[in-house]
Amino acid sequence: MRFFNTEGPVRPADHYCLPPLERWNLAEVLGLIDQKKYFLLHAPRQTGKTTCLLALMDHLNREGRYRACYVNLETAQTAREDVGLGMRAIGGAIEAAARLYLDDDRLPDWTEEAWGRRGQNGVLTGLLEQWSAESPAPLVLLLDEVDALIGDTLISLLRQLRAGYPQRPTHFPQTVVLCGVRDLRDYRIHARSEREPITGGSAFNIRAESLRLGDFTAAETRALLLEHTAETGQVFTPEALARVWDLTQGQPWLVNALAYHSCFRMPEGRDRTRAITVALIDQAKEHLIVNRVTHLDQLADKLREERVRRVIEPMLAGTVPELIPTDDRDYLVDLGLLRRDGAGGLVVANPIYREVLPRALASGPQDSLPRISPTWLNPDGGLNPECLLDAFLAFWRRHGQPLLGSAPYHEIAPHLVLMAFLHRVVNGDGTLEREYAIGSGRMDLCLRYGAVTLGMELKVWRDGAPDPLAEGLEQLDGYLAGLGLATGWLVIFDRRSGQPPLAERTASHPAMSPQGRSIQVIRA
Repeated sequence: MRFFNTEGPVRPADHYCLPPLERWNLAEVLGLIDQKKYFLLHAPRQTGKTTCLLALMDHLNREGRYRACYVNLETAQTAREDVGLGMRAIGGAIEAAARLYLDDDRLPDWTEEAWGRRGQNGVLTGLLEQWSAESPAPLVLLLDEVDALIGDTLISLLRQLRAGYPQRPTHFPQTVVLCGVRDLRDYRIHARSEREPITGGSAFNIRAESLRLGDFTAAETRALLLEHTAETGQVFTPEALARVWDLTQGQPWLVNALAYHSCFRMPEGRDRTRAITVALIDQAKEHLIVNRVTHLDQLADKLREERVRRVIEPMLAGTVPELIPTDDRDYLVDLGLLRRDGAGGLVVANPIYREVLPRALASGPQDSLPRISPTWLNPDGGLNPECLLDAFLAFWRRHGQPLLGSAPYHEIAPHLVLMAFLHRVVNGDGTLEREYAIGSGRMDLCLRYGAVTLGMELKVWRDGAPDPLAEGLEQLDGYLAGLGLATGWLVIFDRRSGQPPLAERTASHPAMSPQGRSIQVIRA
């Protein structure tokens, strides 16, 4: 029985999959190879790059006009700036790939000859010259995980490829494809003697194109899920199909992970007579987020990088940032964290990532929280919003100030501490949804617990700005209208300098919104 794949390249015999080469413009790729072009393929992690490269290799080798070989260079990452060690690892990877995919075991001898004649900064050029000259058809070399290399090792690789480029195809590969997460412009090459990074383009200015492997379309997402229905008879309800697309926006790993957990891990889903419903998809989504599965954990780890913080922090705060360098913006798009919407602005790539980012940042404050008794619950276990308000005010007065220091992003520290508190409230029995965007001036939260839905808007009062109360009430009207709610919270964090301690200025009072909704205003 096949299943949805979440680890490594797809194997059609084992996994539900879309035809890999149909995800590319294959005619364009083959045209570049026919024209002897060197080019890049890049996409976020776990989107199918390796699967596509392996499929391309098989296609070219079956066709017979070229000899194609896929090589994974990840083992050379540990060499760092040690060029000799790096070239040994790269040479070894090429030798192993040639033996595995082409049944060609001649390369080790050629590598040793090239070492003797050219040394570490010419061994790759020498090896590829010999291999190409002895090949019965022009070589196509598919190098994966190239951007795992850094510094002098990466410079040496790129420059050796460039050195042999004029000799293609008789004495150098017809085509070399470099594959990784990032585009060439963001290959960060740091030399020990240089403070500023050199971009990869300065060492590899022969590349003709930079192709990006996209996410699934809505139709492709549906087609993948329906492969399960075709093989097992188990249906996805129309609402569940739509929910998978809405949550993932076609990110391949997320699509597979939601479907795998729903159909193969959850007891209800393993019963093939039962339909996969929206409720099962939502439970699967919560499982992935709460358990910090590898893909999402790697994503969250990127939040520690300064260039990521420069973009994500103002996005979460809703502020308009200072001019962010183009390289930083492009880097987050290449990582798959963000995408450019139809209007050209930056937004989080999908709702699951939108949930993961603030939750990951709030994990530090959440781990630092003291034990809190659930005084916000009624005797029947339902949520009491009035008691929740009292509990939050007491918590903030007592613990807010020291906990602000545990938040990794200073500008949104109050947001993160509040979210950490609310995660203790839901505690697996409810959900906390977030909406935020650069320039919105706010973050919106929706807490769902049993029959209760509570909408909140978070605003910050900064030095030199007017009281955000009026703007917040008007904005909250729109958010609550979308949720179908008549009441909500407006939380205003006063971050102006020279204010009394939090315990003295934390308070709440009722207010009426412009559209007549009853709002609880919390000043913290």
